[in-house]
Amino acid sequence: MAYKSLLTVLTDPTLADAPLNQLIALAEAQDAHVEALCLGVDRTQTGYYYAGANAMILQETLSRAHEEAAAVLAHARGVLGKSGVRWSAEDGVAQIADLARHVALRARFADLVVLPQPYGDKRGAEVEPVVEAALFDGQAPVLVVPDKNEAKGQFRTIVVAWNESAEAMAAIRKALPFLVAADLVHIAIIDPPSHGPERSDPGGLLSQMLARHGVTCEIDVLSKTMNRVSDVIKRHASDTSADLVVMGAYGHSRFREAILGGATRNMLENAPVPVLMAH
Repeated sequence: MAYKSLLTVLTDPTLADAPLNQLIALAEAQDAHVEALCLGVDRTQTGYYYAGANAMILQETLSRAHEEAAAVLAHARGVLGKSGVRWSAEDGVAQIADLARHVALRARFADLVVLPQPYGDKRGAEVEPVVEAALFDGQAPVLVVPDKNEAKGQFRTIVVAWNESAEAMAAIRKALPFLVAADLVHIAIIDPPSHGPERSDPGGLLSQMLARHGVTCEIDVLSKTMNRVSDVIKRHASDTSADLVVMGAYGHSRFREAILGGATRNMLENAPVPVLMAH
């Protein structure tokens, strides 16, 4: 059981090193193929220019997007070319309103998508929609890595955020290659409901399922001592020296477009370790 097709979607060379290095480490550990889609973003859409913007201005933004794509591609080739893994890379241009279609097409055929954190300083408006497109439109598991990530081929200690939801179960199933290889998996349950289906044994059925795959796991029942659930999970990851968090990706619909919900957004804002999400 392994991830064989690894994908990243890059739009900024300054954010590319963390996901590229993580991809290389995973490809070496799992004998996988790395694919990098390097996109330049054309922002010529309603809201960016006043009506009547002439063709010269529109052509200038398109040319700039091509230059950005070429710069990202050159950077990706430089990093991947020094590795010993199998890889491919290509560039392209997409309008920001049409990013989802391009990202989803590639994500749909990837075992795992590795992306930079969508929040932080000096990030373009397109970074968050790329994450959303891979999760909600591509239905792929996404590994979001922090900027100063220490690339690892295997994660030794993993925290799984379990709340009995379909999204959490989807993430756990898609994280199985990591969970099986880990030394210890902490099933973190925050304030389990007193009238829920697992009230007598929170996390018991999940731990049984994982144990049958050979996963060594512990159940940690936590109190919500902080305002946000995501903060409790982050603190628990720190307390357990975890190097990966697995959680469901939650979203809501706005104008028929799924966007990251508050819990997912909060988790990704300052996550100190990689976060694997699925929806």
